[in-house]
Amino acid sequence: MARAHALHILVKTQEQAAELKKQLAAGKKFSDLARKHSLCPSGKKGGDLGEFRRGQMVPAFDKVVFGKPTLEVHGPVKTQFGWHLIKVLSRG
Repeated sequence: MARAHALHILVKTQEQAAELKKQLAAGKKFSDLARKHSLCPSGKKGGDLGEFRRGQMVPAFDKVVFGKPTLEVHGPVKTQFGWHLIKVLSRG
């Protein structure tokens, strides 16, 4: 079963996610922005979701985590929870 380790930032709007993505591109640390802005409890851990298997997250999230390159910031990605920026640390 495929596994991945990812970080994410969850916010309410696509605009906010896009703005945070710009800040990341400008050199801000993912973990710092997650702690400050993420609505997910994982924000307290810098957005770290730990390791999880394919199918444990909602389909739109899984599609990014298991289909896009690692160590890049992907998104904004919409789910029923809001808008995510996702960074896959490892996959195996």
